[in-house]
Amino acid sequence: MRSTVRLRILITCGVLVAAGIGGWQLLPSDEVRTDPITVGTTDEVTSLDPAGAYDAGSWAIYSNIYQSLLTFKPGFTTPVPDAAESCRFIGSKLSSYECTLRDDLTFSNGRKITGEDVRYSFERMLAIKADVGPAPLFPTLKKVSAAGRKVTFQLSGRDATFPLKLATGAGSIVDHTTYPAKSLRDGTTVDGSGPYVLKEYEPGVRARLEPNPHYKGAVSKAGRPVVVKYFKESEELAAAWKNKQVDVTHRQMPPDFLNALGDASKDGTRVTEAASAEIRNLNFNTRPGRVMSSVAVRRAVAAVIDRPAIVTGAYKGTVEPLYSLIPQGFVGHSTAFYDAYPEPSAAKAKQLLRAAGVDTPVKFTLGHRKDATYAAEAAEIKKQLEETGLFEVTVTSVEWQNFQKDYAAGKFDAYPIGWFPDFADSDNFTAPLVGTGNALHNGYSSGRVDSLIASTQQFSDRGRAAGDFESIQDEVAKDVPLVPLWQKKDYVLSTEAVAGSQYLTDGTGIWRLWELSWI
Repeated sequence: MRSTVRLRILITCGVLVAAGIGGWQLLPSDEVRTDPITVGTTDEVTSLDPAGAYDAGSWAIYSNIYQSLLTFKPGFTTPVPDAAESCRFIGSKLSSYECTLRDDLTFSNGRKITGEDVRYSFERMLAIKADVGPAPLFPTLKKVSAAGRKVTFQLSGRDATFPLKLATGAGSIVDHTTYPAKSLRDGTTVDGSGPYVLKEYEPGVRARLEPNPHYKGAVSKAGRPVVVKYFKESEELAAAWKNKQVDVTHRQMPPDFLNALGDASKDGTRVTEAASAEIRNLNFNTRPGRVMSSVAVRRAVAAVIDRPAIVTGAYKGTVEPLYSLIPQGFVGHSTAFYDAYPEPSAAKAKQLLRAAGVDTPVKFTLGHRKDATYAAEAAEIKKQLEETGLFEVTVTSVEWQNFQKDYAAGKFDAYPIGWFPDFADSDNFTAPLVGTGNALHNGYSSGRVDSLIASTQQFSDRGRAAGDFESIQDEVAKDVPLVPLWQKKDYVLSTEAVAGSQYLTDGTGIWRLWELSWI
């Protein structure tokens, strides 16, 4: 999932390591406190309509106000029923998947949820195919049919990862009578069936959520009222934390702030370090006619990039260098980019460009989301490239929502984007990032890569796909549609008055606001 900007090296994303954990996180007080818990974040909501967004901020709110057929329990990577009563593959071909909907579900507007709503939600999402929407997550979905409470998904081929995809924000169920079939829903109202109801919403500023008394599903506890405050930049979020304007923060604090935390428990700050697999890549616009359509130019950039300098400079050591498409801790992780480009080398870049007959300096635009940390990262990339004398880089800073639209429209030659996994499987770092029609809108297409991706999706035993995942990464290091930069940890900060913050996130796209409570 595109992230607005998580690194414990673990097999899954579901393990939590907390600093200063004690009774503060486990035992809420018997005293009743009714005021809302305030959560601060720099993630933004691109759209309240689940057909219109594929980013961390939007999916965080979707997991609270909408339901999917399946969901993930904290710390687990196998999905369980939520809006569904049961789900299963039909037969052994892994190409037909059937779910039976619960019979006691209603939308927040009071209307009973039917299988038709599920069918409509998927067909609508695929038909709208919003430029920054989640349609790229379902390349194998061919047909959806509904008969009463039974919903059947027909796939174009074997896809063992399909249940994982249903459990994401892309599987959010909407009311077919209130969401238009061919366009996104306007306004700030939502008809969902999740654990929360959206009571107030001011785009880019705040959202007020209250527990949904009619919710039925996998979440067994009622949450507390929550106010989410949105901040444009990480420095603003840090200032709000220091001024006690928020009770919990998640994504993103400035690197300097994180480094200065020290023994935070002494001043009442509770820090949870969540296992994570957030990565960040430098993506290239490979459309015909653009400067990065030349593989030699892309390889030359890859030959120059100095990851440790980016890690220690812009990120103050709060991230770790990444030399692969698939992060450490996931099946098929390799060091393909290190093998191909072991050390930053201006000489190798020069040789690659000269052999391809490319005139230098190569001029290109580098776009990034507006934020001080991202600006420092872009400045470091520009510096590294221009010091070789081979490149001339124009850096452009754009607000998040416009940034998404601009790179989708091909306005930048290169653009760094963080990727926050939708589910704990290596498939989520391959198909959406380098498959044909990928979520990065970079124009990259490789028949060899597409074939390998399809091969990885055949196996229920994901370990059997390791070889194909490694081959995908070898191909990506050769074609260079992107350059992996780093992998990072995910931090949640809370005051000592709040319990449950260690369950807020576990490396999936689910934001469990219902786990938060007053002590």
